[in-house]
Amino acid sequence: MTIDTPKTQVNLGASELFDFLADVKNFEKLMPESISKFEVLEEEKFLFALKGMPEIVLKIKEKSPSNQIVLGAASDKLPFTLTANIAETSASTSEVDLVFNGEFNAMMGMMIKGPITSFINTLTENMGKL
Repeated sequence: MTIDTPKTQVNLGASELFDFLADVKNFEKLMPESISKFEVLEEEKFLFALKGMPEIVLKIKEKSPSNQIVLGAASDKLPFTLTANIAETSASTSEVDLVFNGEFNAMMGMMIKGPITSFINTLTENMGKL
């Protein structure tokens, strides 16, 4: 299952946005209002929970400076990645889109598609407010 967000304009240059996203504690600023827990576990690993949802642990899997950051599930139970693609539009602005990619059975896919789509759309909207 792949879910893409529309590109969002961010008032940070590509390298600034990359540095912001590479510091996992900054993801707390991007989370939806329905967040019930956020905790940095390691330098590149954090845990979060939204009301009514189980806790999810994400860690940085790959980094391509100023262009892309790939976060992945720390657990193999629900294997997925969340990729931030960054494109510089000027020295002080950039565009970002998020791509969620996960391997789930059809039943699980139907159950999580709506909440995941809403979640990643909120992340990109909040990046647009930076």
